[in-house]
Amino acid sequence: MSGQAWVGVAVAGSTAAYALCSRRLASTPVSSAMVFVGCGILLGPAALGIVDLNHDSEPIIALLEAALTLVLFTDAMTVRRRDLRTDGFLPARLLSVGLPLSIGAGWLLAWPLLPGLTLWELALVGAVLAPTDAALGKTAMFSPRVPALVRHGLNVESGLNDGMVLPFFVLFLAVISGTSAAREGAAGVFWRALVLSSVLGFLVGAVGGRLLRAARSRGWVSGEWAQLFVPAVATAAYALALVVNGSGFIGAWIGGFAFGSALRRYPATERRLRATEPQKSPGSQENSDPSPDAPDPAAGFTEHLGELLASLSLLVFGAVLLGPTLEHLSWRVVGYAVLSLTVVRMLPVALALAGSGLRGPTVAYIGWFGPRGLASVVLGLLLLEEEHVQGVELMARVVAVTVGLSVLLHGVTAVALADRYGDWHERATAARGKLREGTPVPESARGAPRRNRRP
Repeated sequence: MSGQAWVGVAVAGSTAAYALCSRRLASTPVSSAMVFVGCGILLGPAALGIVDLNHDSEPIIALLEAALTLVLFTDAMTVRRRDLRTDGFLPARLLSVGLPLSIGAGWLLAWPLLPGLTLWELALVGAVLAPTDAALGKTAMFSPRVPALVRHGLNVESGLNDGMVLPFFVLFLAVISGTSAAREGAAGVFWRALVLSSVLGFLVGAVGGRLLRAARSRGWVSGEWAQLFVPAVATAAYALALVVNGSGFIGAWIGGFAFGSALRRYPATERRLRATEPQKSPGSQENSDPSPDAPDPAAGFTEHLGELLASLSLLVFGAVLLGPTLEHLSWRVVGYAVLSLTVVRMLPVALALAGSGLRGPTVAYIGWFGPRGLASVVLGLLLLEEEHVQGVELMARVVAVTVGLSVLLHGVTAVALADRYGDWHERATAARGKLREGTPVPESARGAPRRNRRP
């Protein structure tokens, strides 16, 4: 049997094994991320040597890019303006103040701990490790004991900051000589990766959303094919940006915003059509909801596909990045990883929420649950492909250890800290009356689908 066939058997077996135990594991501190990263370490060159980036780099990179493309598109697709307005003050502060401060703090702290890296390589480390991932701490983010305002804020933040960090990543990469982005020059990267990719992604998403809306209103499209239409639009937005040598990820992210906005503005005739469609079982994603604010069922397949690819990406991460890195640990790398998960995240969050009226335990809870996941993994492995960057191996090791520690620590603490914080909130509410943390969030906003929103 060929090496690639063994890879397929190992990956399929790991996925099937977790699927069979998924419900049982959901109530334990063992998260899906921990399982897939652990399987990856076992299958990688550090153990069995079945999955190896040196021999299978192209399909592995393609898998990671597909996963991030679908996640960016579906996360952006579900965002509404109200998410960042009145009841969305929390994600607005975390994204507009906390995210830039996190990039800056990561950049600054990397300077004394990671000698040998240039100024812009240090900046790249800060940018790659800035986005958070709800999948790595989903119990903490979606526990019913946690106030809805906090759950909603963390959910929206994790859905948007991976896309918002992309311009920083592209521009920092462009000013490092020898990289693929540097060949375009800073002006070329700004034009192609940021402006042109955004415009093309917006056009693809807006046209795609309007076409699906029109097809639905005339009864031309079945529910199954409507769900298949969504990943086709995401792929088109990504690929069209690449055609002009832009950023496919930025194209997909902007395309998701435009697609979701166009799709939600369906006319009254379509609303009546969906209201009269046959109802499925209560838990079915095909239930029709006449409300224009309800989650669109067309995104269901794409979300599940993105979740599967993200899990496989974590397996690949464990095999080709984390496993080999564990054999070459240093106190500087581990020290920076610990600071990245604590100071680099928690201090900017505290500054961003100053004056918000949220209590100390809430700020600490939000600050701790900023897990690093898929976006950092993909951007880190893309850095590893930049062979002309002198410090790329050190940067990849830092990303690997930080994400690995996040998978472990955020997974293990999610259940316990969610319960402990829930106990505090109940006691504080009983003693002091209504808290700012108890501010109600609109039901449509609370129900907005995000990747892995259910524990």
